[in-house]
Amino acid sequence: MEVILLERIPRLGQMGDTVRVRDGYARNYLLPQGKALRANEANKARFETQRVELEARNLERRKEAEAVHEKLNGTAYVVIRSAGETGQLYGSVSTRDIAAVLDDNGFKVARSQVSLNQPIKVIGLHEVAIILHPEVESKITVNVARSEDEAERQSRGEDLTARATFELPPLEEETADLAEIFENPEAAASLAEAEKPSE
Repeated sequence: MEVILLERIPRLGQMGDTVRVRDGYARNYLLPQGKALRANEANKARFETQRVELEARNLERRKEAEAVHEKLNGTAYVVIRSAGETGQLYGSVSTRDIAAVLDDNGFKVARSQVSLNQPIKVIGLHEVAIILHPEVESKITVNVARSEDEAERQSRGEDLTARATFELPPLEEETADLAEIFENPEAAASLAEAEKPSE
């Protein structure tokens, strides 16, 4: 289906472009959201008469998005979740969770504006893009941790996903006995005789 874009859409085109898209994408997303019109003569004429108004509205929305971008870009937010020893979460952090955290901090962001290819499933610092406007994108850092203390340690650069490794000191006496048994089989036989219970 051919549509006329009413705003810039990433990887598709600029406002006013006539592009061919899949029917389902047009019917289910572009047309209901008011992002495009069907490309026919009547709509082309309608677009041309409304072009100045659409560009003015787009410019106004962009200015508002840039004002929010100034405050939002580069900020960090902590999300506390339960996780295992290796840092694997017992759930995940999704676009809904990130939108809720931003809402709690005074930024009204819709889930659809949070650009997350897949949910976050491990603790650590994750950079997430927030699409405020088709031409304005902010980057935030989401610090996923098991506790506030852990979040603070992660923000200082500590990696909490690495397993702690413990080395046990060698057992010298037993190691020496085993080495002697392998080197001298007769000693092993006499040791076995000495350890037999007496009748």
